[in-house]
Amino acid sequence: MVSIPSYNTHIATYDPIATQTLGSNAANIEFTSIGGNYTDLVLIVQGKAITSDSGWRLRFNSDTGSNYSTTEIYGNGSSAVSGRVTSATGVPIGWAETANTNTVIVQIQSYANTSVFKSLLSAYSSPASYVGRIVGLWRSTSAITTITLYLNSGNNLAAGTTASLYGIKAA
Repeated sequence: MVSIPSYNTHIATYDPIATQTLGSNAANIEFTSIGGNYTDLVLIVQGKAITSDSGWRLRFNSDTGSNYSTTEIYGNGSSAVSGRVTSATGVPIGWAETANTNTVIVQIQSYANTSVFKSLLSAYSSPASYVGRIVGLWRSTSAITTITLYLNSGNNLAAGTTASLYGIKAA
């Protein structure tokens, strides 16, 4: 598990909003009723896929339209790959394997600002093979009040998968 260091409350930057740990396999993890008290959000995910290696995805405010775009780069120490996706129905944030627990850290900027599209930066890794970075965009000016974490291809998240959402007090 990635842990957030404890600091004196006067200088702490991350406020824990919610943590969910799956007791059984599930299609998704959802954070709802996210208030607009922060400048940015951080989502930390650690978990596995059930039936096959799959991509982690996010949707905001239950938007299943083709309103998400990403640019990604990943590598394994000897080669690197990059790619871009536009008009997707969810934003890729990393990779989930069946054999290894994968970690993803997502920073969501200006999530409550209703005058800008929402952008995110994602860092992910596999203990066995590679690391990657993703820049994502949700083409909406709506404040983010719901975040849904799921896997592509209808795969399920494994029991024990943990997702923690934090608010950034002043970015």
